[in-house]
Amino acid sequence: MANHESARKRIKQTAKRTERLKRVRTTTRTFMKRLRTAIAAGDKKSAQTTLQTAISQIDRAVAKGVFHRRTGSRYISRLAEQVSKLG
Repeated sequence: MANHESARKRIKQTAKRTERLKRVRTTTRTFMKRLRTAIAAGDKKSAQTTLQTAISQIDRAVAKGVFHRRTGSRYISRLAEQVSKLG
C-alpha cells in the first residue's frame, strides 16, 4: 500500500483514468464488432456506413490516448480493406 500522500493521490488518479479509458475502449471495440458482423453478413451498404462510425470512434480513442496512433491506423486500414473487398 502507498505510504506517501503523493502515491495515494496517484493511485486515485490512475483508478479514475482507467475507468474513463475503459469506457472508450469497450465502446470502440463494440463499433468494430458491429462492423465485422456487417462484413460477415456481406451487407456492403451497411458495412460502409458502419465503417464511418467505427473510424470516427477509433480516431476518438487515439486522441484520448486509449490506443497508439499506429494501432488506430492499423485497425482502420484492415477494416477498410475488408469492406472494400465486399462484392
